[in-house]
Amino acid sequence: MISAYIIAFNEEEKIGAAVKSVKWADEIIVVDSNSTDKTVEIAESLGAKVVQIPFKGFGDLRNKAMQACTYDWIFSLDSDERCTKEAEQEIKKIVIDKDSVDAYYIPRKNFFMGKWIKHSGFYPDYRQPQLFKKGTLVFKNDPVHERFEIKTLKPVGYFKNHIYQIPYKSLEEILSKANRYSSLGADKLDQAGKKPAMYKALLHGIWAFFDHFIMKLGFLDAWPGFIIAFSNFEGTFYKYAKLYENKKCPNPVTHLNEKIEKN
Repeated sequence: MISAYIIAFNEEEKIGAAVKSVKWADEIIVVDSNSTDKTVEIAESLGAKVVQIPFKGFGDLRNKAMQACTYDWIFSLDSDERCTKEAEQEIKKIVIDKDSVDAYYIPRKNFFMGKWIKHSGFYPDYRQPQLFKKGTLVFKNDPVHERFEIKTLKPVGYFKNHIYQIPYKSLEEILSKANRYSSLGADKLDQAGKKPAMYKALLHGIWAFFDHFIMKLGFLDAWPGFIIAFSNFEGTFYKYAKLYENKKCPNPVTHLNEKIEKN
């Protein structure tokens, strides 16, 4: 028996196809964080059980999502991912095989700017184990890019078949995600006790671009590869810059108001 959980927040354009791609599961849990669009309505209309969990970071969200799952095997899917028929068949074989291990990475094939991305760190793009036995995976309470611990003595397995992902539906969404994730990333850096400095923002940003465009062969993906690398520069730069702003820069409104009052 398999539980599939899907994390979502204001994903009315994506949630329907994500739920439909796991209709074969014995249970579908949509973990929502108080969406204000039609996400919940669409998910429930397709037979998914919706669980409301306030967002306190992705690590906390995933731990609570797993707690909401009923069955022994859990398949994790994000709202921008789609399970393929090939991956579905592989999952079904694994859960009935007595020789299966306890956790599996699944490759993700990304579609962006009208083409399949073959490089740029976007293929095979293992995020975290996405098929696992309940109790095998525990996440750290990280705001974003959540770390995890695999609690099994068995080796981790790797799927032969991939699932699909639509990482960004538009360039506007890249900017939106970069803004949100850099804020969460700044909180994560703060929790880790990192010291703020603007030169770190620049150096880490440059390395993020170089890593994706050169080291991970993003240049072979042409302009989409460049945009992916550049968005990683922006997200990384602003993550460190926001840490600096939060720690070193006074609130400009408060600062100006105090100055006016003194005069």
